[in-house]
Amino acid sequence: MMAAAGKPKLIVAADAEALAQAAAERVMARIGANPGRIAICLTGGSSPKKLYQLLGGDSWRGKIPWDRVHWFIGDERFVAENDPLNNMAVARATFLDRNAPSGHVHPIPTATENPDQGAAAYARELQAFYGSESLDPARPLFDLVLMGAGPDGHTASLFPGYPEIEESKRWVVGVPKANVAPFVPRVSLTLPVLASCREMLFEIAGHDKQPILTRLLNGETLPAVRARSNGETVWLVDQAALPEEIRGPR
Repeated sequence: MMAAAGKPKLIVAADAEALAQAAAERVMARIGANPGRIAICLTGGSSPKKLYQLLGGDSWRGKIPWDRVHWFIGDERFVAENDPLNNMAVARATFLDRNAPSGHVHPIPTATENPDQGAAAYARELQAFYGSESLDPARPLFDLVLMGAGPDGHTASLFPGYPEIEESKRWVVGVPKANVAPFVPRVSLTLPVLASCREMLFEIAGHDKQPILTRLLNGETLPAVRARSNGETVWLVDQAALPEEIRGPR
């Protein structure tokens, strides 16, 4: 049985490079813990790019059992799949297309008429992969969910004060308007679906993340605080993102 969602574990890395290395090691640990079919939920934005470069690099790609790993994504901007703003397009170009079987890469469809239709289609795909329309706490959907935190405290495309953050029944939702740039519609997995994982791993790096990390550590009820795994939740942060009072003298 999965443990109840608990307080996130905070791990501090020296810098962005060390953070990506630590994240890659955690990805590999989750892959190594599952001898069967593996599901990893990727994230967009700037935070995972160094990690993706590592996973596609010579030192790491040979360690990944590509024939057993399926790659999903937690949210997507409602733009064409070849648009530079498309989250999965970045992951594909960085490491997936050269390594993963095409049927193991599961992008959120954005060629639908609107984000709600894309959300419904992705929910059906997730449910078909999982084998049920309802989630069992004892059987997580994902081995690992990668997450980031935006400057307003959003995570995936669940923005503070938006109704989608309160969704508890649907697996995936359309988000008609983003709270931060780029101001394009989005599609996002919901909190209960993101929680259905053995580990939720936040990557938070850089001095520009210091203000929002301060708010998160203070426990503000922002989406990035409300997002918790039913298993283990880890906040992996670098020194530059730490609030001054935690970082201490340099």
